[in-house]
Formats: sequence, C-alpha cells, structure tokens
Amino acid sequence: MPVTVLLVDDEPLVRAGLRAVLEAQPDIEVAGEAADGAAVIPLVRQLRPDVVAMDVRMPLLDGMEATRAVLRTVQDPPKILVVTTFENDEYVYEALRAGADGFLLKRARPAEIVHAVRLVAEGDSLLFPAAVRALAAEYGSASARSALAEATLTDREAAVLRLMARGLSNAEIAAHLVVGTETVKTHVSAVLAKLGARDRTQAVIAAYESGFVAPS
Repeated sequence: MPVTVLLVDDEPLVRAGLRAVLEAQPDIEVAGEAADGAAVIPLVRQLRPDVVAMDVRMPLLDGMEATRAVLRTVQDPPKILVVTTFENDEYVYEALRAGADGFLLKRARPAEIVHAVRLVAEGDSLLFPAAVRALAAEYGSASARSALAEATLTDREAAVLRLMARGLSNAEIAAHLVVGTETVKTHVSAVLAKLGARDRTQAVIAAYESGFVAPS
C-alpha cells in the first residue's frame, strides 16, 4: 500500500511542487490538498492520510494549532510533518512540542522531501535538525530537569534516549547497542512511559529541554 499524504499550505505553488515531487514516487500518493489548517480535520477524517505535510504559518489556523486540533480530536491520527521556510521558526518548535512528528524546509531537495515523508510514515525515527535542537535547549527549565531526573531511567534507557535524540531509527539503535530491534522497542516504550511522552518527538524534546542531551 502506498503512503498517502495530505498537503496543507496556503500557497498553491508550494502544494503543486510538493505534489509533483511526491507523486513521482511509486510508493507515495497525494490523497488531497487544503489551503488552511482550518480544513485539516474534516479532510483527515474523510481521507485518512498516513501523513499530513503541514505548513506552519497559514492565515486562519496555523500549523501549530492545526496539529494540536488533529491530535486532540482525531482517533488514530496521521503523522504530521511540519513544513516551513525558516529552520529556526519558533512556530515549528511549538508544533513539535504539540506532537508533530517531523520538520521539513520548503527549500529541501526533492530527495529530502521524499525521504522525510517515508521516515515520518515509518514512525520510528525523527527529523530534528540542529536549529530545532538549539531552540529546545533554549526552552530548558528547572521543571524539565526535575521531570527527567524523577523518571529514573535505567542506564540502557538513557542510552536509547540519547540515540533517539540523534535521530536514529530503532534498527540503527539496535545496531549501535548490539541488541535486537524488539529489545530497542521495549526500551523506547519504557522511556516514553517514564517521561509521560506521547511519542518519540516529545521524549526527545524533554531530553533537550532538561539538558540531558546537549545540542550539537
């Protein structure tokens, strides 16, 4: 089955460009388009896309609020890939904090766009560029440090979280630690549970905000 994508951007040329790049791939299908975040929820419910490629800045409902709305109201929500012009955009960071699964620059090369959609659809690794890591570190707080300390991660869980923060997939973490993929999945689940994180993105944000992992 192909990965289905909903394109959400107020610029028709951007949507057309993304559609052309994605539909050139045999394993990706553009299920629909929207010009504003306000149209996302009904389209997600109608089309059931695997991934929503969401512009972060739109006139009626921006990508940050649209992400929150989808994750709050849609059962079994799609993966959300935030698309933006500026890599140090605080709206992007807030969308990631709200639960978006990845980040993509509009000026990305076609191969990078395709890779981003596939990576987010697979759901076991992150698109978390250096600029976003730096923003996460700036949001650091005593409460974030305390929350991570209270999580009492084991040494292996801490190692897994550090590798997650580097953007490694479960398979890559398994190879790095010389363990099985299922073992990594168990550790990832334990990390999420202990941190009270909905997904990998929120766990990694907690790691950066707490200073557990330093931006590089």
